[in-house]
Amino acid sequence: MRHTWRWFGPVDRVSVQDAAQAGALGIVSALHHIPTGDVWPVEEIAKRQAEIAAGGLHWDVVESIPVSESIKTQTGAWREHVANWQETLRRLSAVGIKTVCYNFMPVLDWTRTDLRWTARHGAKAMRFDRIDFVAFDIHLLERPAAPADYDPETRDRALQRFRAMSDERKLSLSRNVGAGLPGSADGYSLPQLRAHLETYAGIDRDRLKRHLFDFLSEVTPVAEEVGINICAHPDDPPWALLGLPRVLSTADDYADMLAAVDRPANGMTFCTGSLGALAANDLPAMVRQFGPRIHFVHLRNVRREEDRTPCSFYEDEHLEGDTDMVAVIAGLVAEEKRRKTEGRPDHQIPMRPDHGQEILDDLTRGAQPGYPAIGRLKGLAELRGIERALSHLTYGLS
Repeated sequence: MRHTWRWFGPVDRVSVQDAAQAGALGIVSALHHIPTGDVWPVEEIAKRQAEIAAGGLHWDVVESIPVSESIKTQTGAWREHVANWQETLRRLSAVGIKTVCYNFMPVLDWTRTDLRWTARHGAKAMRFDRIDFVAFDIHLLERPAAPADYDPETRDRALQRFRAMSDERKLSLSRNVGAGLPGSADGYSLPQLRAHLETYAGIDRDRLKRHLFDFLSEVTPVAEEVGINICAHPDDPPWALLGLPRVLSTADDYADMLAAVDRPANGMTFCTGSLGALAANDLPAMVRQFGPRIHFVHLRNVRREEDRTPCSFYEDEHLEGDTDMVAVIAGLVAEEKRRKTEGRPDHQIPMRPDHGQEILDDLTRGAQPGYPAIGRLKGLAELRGIERALSHLTYGLS
C-alpha cells in the first residue's frame, strides 16, 4: 500500500517533515478554509501543494471536498454546489491528484462524546459514550422527538448521567458532539444544530440515498473523465444519530451505492474504525467483496464496550480492538496483487494510519484530536510491519 499521513495544513502542530520521519510517503490534505460549496481556487491548490512539497512529500489524496448540506437535502443552491464540486475535481486533476475522499453524513460528521478520554497507561483516546450522547440529545439539545427514540432504561440512565454532570462537562459534551469536520472551522452551537436538524424534516433514509445516488450520477462521470477515483467514507458511527438517517454503514449500503452508479471511478474509502464500530460488519469479508472498488484505506481500531447496537466504543491501539487487522491487511495485500496482475495503474492503494492515541510527548503537543504525532507513528509502524510480513516473498502471501 501507499503509506500516507493526514495533514491539516500550516495550522497543524504535526508537520509534513514529522510525517516523513514517521515513514509516510505521501500526504492526505484538504483546503479546510474554503467555504463548503465553493470552487477551490487554483492558487490555493498550488499553495497547499507547495507547502507539502517543502516538507519533502507529495500530496497524494484529498480528504475531503465537503459535500454541502444543500446537496444532501437538494435545497437552495445545491445544483451550483454540484457544479463547483465537479470543477474542483478538474482543478485537482490538473495538478496530479488521483484520489478524492468525501462523506455523505447529514449535519454531523464523525461524532464523539470525548475527544481526549483517558485510556489504559494514561494515553488519551477519542470515545463515543452512548449514555452521554443520549443525555445530550434529550436534555441538552432537547430535540422534541428524542425521548421516543430510546428505550426506558436508556432514558433513565441518561437522566441520571445528566443530573450528575457538572456545567463544565455539559459544555464540553455540547462542543464535542457539535464539532465539524476535522481541521475545519465548522461547528454548531445548540441553536445552530437544532436549525440544521429542521432542514432534514421529511428526509428519510431512502430519500437521502436517492440524493447520494443523484450526486454520484453527476460527479462520477467528471471524475472518470479527469482520471480521479472518488471514494465515499462510511458513517461514523454507523447508525442513526439525532433522528438523522445514515446511508453508508453496512456492506448492503455500499453494494447499493456501487450498483447505482456502476463505474470504476465510484468507490469506497474503507475505514476499519467506522465500519468496525458495528459488530455486524465483517471487515475481512468486505475487503473481499469490494476490493476492486476500494480506492483509499483508513486503518484504525475501535473497542466496542457493549454487546449491542448502538454501543459505546473507544479508539483502541491499531492492533488491538475488535477488528482483526491482520486479516484486513492480508485481504488488501491480496487485492493489490490481483490488481497488479490485471495491469491496473491504481494497483497500489493509498492507506493512512487513521487516528491514534496520544502518548508520550503527544500529551503536551496539543495536536488535532485523534491525530497525534507519536500515536500515529506507532500505528503506522505496526501496520507497515504486518504488511511487510504478509508481502514477503518467502514467508508471506506473495
